[in-house]
Amino acid sequence: MSNSQSPPPATPPPAPGSTGGRVQEAHGRMKAALQRVIVGQDRVIDQLLIAILSRGHCLLVGVPGLAKTLLISSLSETLDLTFNRIQFTPDLMPSDITGTELLQIDPESGARNFHFAPGPLFANVILADEINRTPPKTQSALLEAMVERQVTSAGRRHALPEPFFVLATQNPIEQEGTYPLPEAQLDRFMFQVNVDYPSAAEEREILRRTTGNTSDEVERVIDAAELSELQSLVRAVPVADHVYDHILELTRGTRVRSGAALPFADEWITWGAGPRASQYLVLGAKAQAALAGRDHVAIADVHAVAHPVLRHRIVTNFTAAAEGITPDAIVDRLLAEVRPGSEVGVGVPGVPQA
Repeated sequence: MSNSQSPPPATPPPAPGSTGGRVQEAHGRMKAALQRVIVGQDRVIDQLLIAILSRGHCLLVGVPGLAKTLLISSLSETLDLTFNRIQFTPDLMPSDITGTELLQIDPESGARNFHFAPGPLFANVILADEINRTPPKTQSALLEAMVERQVTSAGRRHALPEPFFVLATQNPIEQEGTYPLPEAQLDRFMFQVNVDYPSAAEEREILRRTTGNTSDEVERVIDAAELSELQSLVRAVPVADHVYDHILELTRGTRVRSGAALPFADEWITWGAGPRASQYLVLGAKAQAALAGRDHVAIADVHAVAHPVLRHRIVTNFTAAAEGITPDAIVDRLLAEVRPGSEVGVGVPGVPQA
């Protein structure tokens, strides 16, 4: 089965100043800035920007050499945000990423006090490189930061800067010496973005750009204040009841032994998508609609983000593995069998019925 995604329906150009128009224009600036240093990877860039606009974290899965690190660091520069890279290793301790308490002595009074020294998590954009190479204890410290946007040290809580995004990478081909991410932590990532090899034409352009004496610099096109405004605009995009119903049918259809699972789910799935998947389908579809210049969510917007939202939340069983059935193939089957119950626009305030 293919991993194709349904394109959103064609729409007329957005009205100047509309939600869709403002988000679409900002997206164009961000993407153009990234494409000055990143060759190809249009789908990956779009999915990363959707996650950023939705205030979500991302897990990027791909073999080495596909510019995952360059893409994430360049993204932070286009957004004028602080950036830290953390290389996850087996000996990495929680305090290595969260920070630690240091003893300070006042040179005048001789008084001794503990002072918190922030770790590399204290930045707007965190690249968690090879996240599955660090033990569960350190992974749990990252999980607290992702969920609560704060860290705890010596019993004290320290808020992380806003906005805060974790963009993690994982190598799919090296499994020795790794600590697979638990389902609870995988569920905190809005998207799992699969990074594929470039086409021949794209790889030739990569060679041309990277083996000469010139290099392009990333232009800063969005600041934190404008990003926050864009995120609020995305959240305000209306969703009709029939779109909510379709999203619920998709996620509930993966939940085995729940009474709502589709027949093939019981055959291939050990564990299905939870409520957070439904939330991220809504948020991702809102961002997708805004990027397309629309002020309402279409069913195709949901389908466009279904694979990155669901693929890491579906745990397949031995039968699926034996038959070569992947989570992406299950999502393909899900989208083919779960049909929407109404037309786009029905029930959306201010949107004419189709």
